[in-house]
Amino acid sequence: MSKHQWYEELQKTITTGTLLIDESLCKYTMTKLGGAADLLVIPGTIDETEATVRYAYKNNIPLLLLGNGSNMVVRDGGVRGIVLHLSQLNTIRIEGSLVHAEAGALIIDVSKRAAATTLSGIEFACGIPGSIGGAMAMNAGAYGGEIKDIIVQATVLTKAGERLVLSKEQLELGYRKSIISQEGYYVLSADFQLAQGDQGVIDGKVADLTFQRESKQPLEYPSAGSVFKRPPGYFAGKLIQDCGLQGKGHGGAEVSLKHAGFIVNKDNATASDYIQTINMVKAEVKKVFGVELELEVKIVGEEITE
Repeated sequence: MSKHQWYEELQKTITTGTLLIDESLCKYTMTKLGGAADLLVIPGTIDETEATVRYAYKNNIPLLLLGNGSNMVVRDGGVRGIVLHLSQLNTIRIEGSLVHAEAGALIIDVSKRAAATTLSGIEFACGIPGSIGGAMAMNAGAYGGEIKDIIVQATVLTKAGERLVLSKEQLELGYRKSIISQEGYYVLSADFQLAQGDQGVIDGKVADLTFQRESKQPLEYPSAGSVFKRPPGYFAGKLIQDCGLQGKGHGGAEVSLKHAGFIVNKDNATASDYIQTINMVKAEVKKVFGVELELEVKIVGEEITE
């Protein structure tokens, strides 16, 4: 089956969403990098999402969930198969102190909505650039808070398109990992338990964390965020800084001068530039400190072939 056949068949199901053949993914990633997807599917509803996953599974078509593209590097050769982008699944609903958010909602927006209704517990996420789906898969965290502190349950799809509701315990949330990433589940939505707080205290905390983020992170350039996980007993950024790697890189990609844990697309970088810079950093830190840095970002897709 060709991508044109996939398009024609999925058109029968995707009536409120969007289907795009050979769509460049650089428009959908925070790094502004990446080649084209054979077929990009942007479902309009959860049912359309479920139908897409089932269609890919039934027809043995590779399926990649892109999320908000904030923690992912797409290679220059693009992605074969179907890429699922859940940006239209962005409903946020608040009932008392319980917050329900669909997978495509940005976690920053959930944090803002909670703060606006005097709910506390998710202030830590006011600067995390990812979607709820990505945040769930990675158990996203910052400034001493993480998803596992507030999650009640998540609704996911298995690779076969079976819908499951997983409790906090069943999600097996750990440092930048979960049963979602382990099993390759697709998040549909999540429910968070927050607490009534003091508006002044919440606003003050959000303002402080926003200032810390803006003053320390290179938000003026496209990037995939923090590239490496924190090695036991170390800080990745400090190791990279102590190797003297800030400002160094390949092509248009370089290690940020503002925060050594970030690699930025400073000057029309290619994905190859970005990945070469990642590998250079890993090799140098290994040589100098004997520490093997582990990626926090996910590298997907194919190299350009002649």
